[in-house]
Amino acid sequence: MNSLNTPIAWLCAVAVAAAAFLAFRDSSSHVVVYTALDRSFSEPIFELFEERTGIEVRAVYDSESTKTVGLVNRIRGERDRPRCDVFWNNEIVNTLRLRREGYLEPCSPRGAKSFPEQYRDAEGHWHGFAARARVLIVNTDLVPETGFPSALRDLADPRYRGRTAIAKPLFGTTASHVACLWSRLGEEATRSLLESFKENDIQIHGGNKGCAVAVGTGQAAFGLTDTDDAIIEVDAGRPVRVVYPDGGPDGMGTLFLPNTLALIKGGPRPREALQLIEFLLSPQVEGLLAEGPSAQIALGREAKRNTRVRGPTQVRSFEVDFSRAATSFDAARKVVEERFLR
Repeated sequence: MNSLNTPIAWLCAVAVAAAAFLAFRDSSSHVVVYTALDRSFSEPIFELFEERTGIEVRAVYDSESTKTVGLVNRIRGERDRPRCDVFWNNEIVNTLRLRREGYLEPCSPRGAKSFPEQYRDAEGHWHGFAARARVLIVNTDLVPETGFPSALRDLADPRYRGRTAIAKPLFGTTASHVACLWSRLGEEATRSLLESFKENDIQIHGGNKGCAVAVGTGQAAFGLTDTDDAIIEVDAGRPVRVVYPDGGPDGMGTLFLPNTLALIKGGPRPREALQLIEFLLSPQVEGLLAEGPSAQIALGREAKRNTRVRGPTQVRSFEVDFSRAATSFDAARKVVEERFLR
């Protein structure tokens, strides 16, 4: 097991990196960032930035219940007087919705071009890094290896009626996943998939973490979650295994959703904001996120890879037009509310 897998070891590694950066302190200004990445994962990175630059990070975090949507609505509500400088989203679809609505300012941070083109905006409105995969987490005490699920459709397996799980698909990466399915498969196929889940009495949890915990503790046989939440259950010694779904020759592949960084249009501190974005896109930070408890999947060419999770070059990857997914988001959400959650 990697020595940085535990939270304490990872925090020590961040502290060592911070000490190495002390010589670069240059100001006592601040930057406001709205972040959807869990506080336990992002706050140590902000502390490292503060140590390096002397710039205070004033962070506003999301809640597990509303995830990205709450922060997005806050940015919209502040349009006439922006308070946020940087939006660190833990997925991409809602970032693209803000881009389409005119809330983002293009920028050209150093290091941006070391990331694959599909994970960054050609005009610089958003920059993707540190992805997570949408995976199935399986309780090995409840599911025999010969009957392991291999695809999303297996959440509707009647043998496990009432014992498969999903996070409420109105928020966070689960909502983005539905929008991506809608853009790739179309409305009818996505409706059919959601209805098959409902007919199988699928458990609906408040977030991906709750879904993963339900599987780890045996409340559910298997469920759909993100790699970070799945790996936490693995590292806790739960009887679970991670499956990258739909990887067969005819499968649609595993969906990878990057974290995204964006400069807010009209934000009061653009200089400090650009410094923070450049720092977060650095190979060292992406490597720390990959090696840390959240097991993020490094996308930059120069960042250290994480052997605990697989990346988009290691498994069949879900091909998606994220812009189309952002356009599909509202229609998909309406179907979820009207047909899936009632």
